Amino acid sequence: MFYGFIPIVLLMLFIVFYLTDSRRMINGFLLNMFLFSFIITCAYFSMTTGNRYLMLIALISAIPVFYMFNFGIIALIVGLFLNAKILLSKESRRFSNSLTLILGVGLLFFTIISIVDPVRFFPDVIQTLYWGVVIIVLYLFIDLSNFLTSYFLYQFNRPKYNQDFIIVLGSGLINDKVPPLLASRINKAIEFYRKQDKVSSPPKIIFSGGQGPDENISEAAAMQDYAVKNGIPLEHTIKEDRSTTTYENMLFSKKIMESMKGVNYNSIFSTNNFHVFRAGLYAKKVSLDSQGIGSKTAFYYWPNAMIREYIAVFVMNRVRHSIIIAIILGFSILATVVNYLFF
Repeated sequence: MFYGFIPIVLLMLFIVFYLTDSRRMINGFLLNMFLFSFIITCAYFSMTTGNRYLMLIALISAIPVFYMFNFGIIALIVGLFLNAKILLSKESRRFSNSLTLILGVGLLFFTIISIVDPVRFFPDVIQTLYWGVVIIVLYLFIDLSNFLTSYFLYQFNRPKYNQDFIIVLGSGLINDKVPPLLASRINKAIEFYRKQDKVSSPPKIIFSGGQGPDENISEAAAMQDYAVKNGIPLEHTIKEDRSTTTYENMLFSKKIMESMKGVNYNSIFSTNNFHVFRAGLYAKKVSLDSQGIGSKTAFYYWPNAMIREYIAVFVMNRVRHSIIIAIILGFSILATVVNYLFF
């Protein structure tokens, strides 16, 4: 009966962590652990008790997992190559737009490696080191799954219409003009502004973005001009024109809000939906109690953007990841040495 309490405990922990702050990677980890333990528990009790309903739940849960592991990787590789073709044809041929292609090639390589099974050709002493690399890949896969789940959960965030400020995060200008990607962020903020204006006093909109080396004006100025032309009163706008990163967007905007309202204010930030979770992590990092709203992004752009977002979040937590990977490698090397010397 003890096993039956594990999913309950994990579910309770997830609810507590998610409701207290939805901007956490651990939220995805706890939900994934709950789902995994729930499936295992149902399968265990269905085999020990013969309960047909539990067996049905276990089978329904196992079928998609079975197909994912057997056919999902092939479908994913094909999808990544197709997405790369569409993205590179619609967008510029930059390295940052080639991430789906690189991932597709990488997955194809590992698929071929798993079929060939080269470890059988390795000396026994090297096989231990090989399995250490496999564990690292598994760790990265679990971390990616936690990130995607956390990102998915954050999309359900719905801020109340009682905000004092809306921060619009910059993303770069093209020929000193607001490009479509940045315009979608501003439009999302304007949409929220107008909805709140109908039920309470309108918020101030902070346009956050500095001036790049190839720009004649700051992002903040260009965004402010765009918003005013779309009906936002100038007195309801604020420029934050020093920031060059998302971290600085949050930090400098926080200083502006505190200079105007002290520490008692409500705020949200507006960005693209693929960026909203990572931006929330940065808001948390600077102790800014602000949730995000995300504008829609073209579907073909989303996979490549999500890969870039995961890499950025991975780098944010590079110390933790480096320690864990170093420990795995350390044990693998130690086991290899022991295997060589004594066995």
